[in-house]
Amino acid sequence: METIIMNIILHSGNARSIAMEAIQEAKKGNFEVAEKYIEEATQSLGDAHKSQTALIQGEARGEKSEVSILLIHAQDHLMTAMTLKDLAAEMVELYKRIK
Repeated sequence: METIIMNIILHSGNARSIAMEAIQEAKKGNFEVAEKYIEEATQSLGDAHKSQTALIQGEARGEKSEVSILLIHAQDHLMTAMTLKDLAAEMVELYKRIK
């Protein structure tokens, strides 16, 4: 269980950092790099989502898991990273229009 939780945190944190890099690159006018970062963030979120799905599938099979602060923290990281990645993608598009 802890391994799954840590995978969610790891991949979500990576996605968040990469999304922020995308914004910084777009701000500099490096749109190809920014778009590449958005793709990388999407892939990291996919990896985090796979771990989350493993927990959900286990519970659907009747494997009850203890809800811990660490699990709540992981879910918080995932949702924040998902939102930030979406906003970063929008910001990249806005920077393109401005330039």
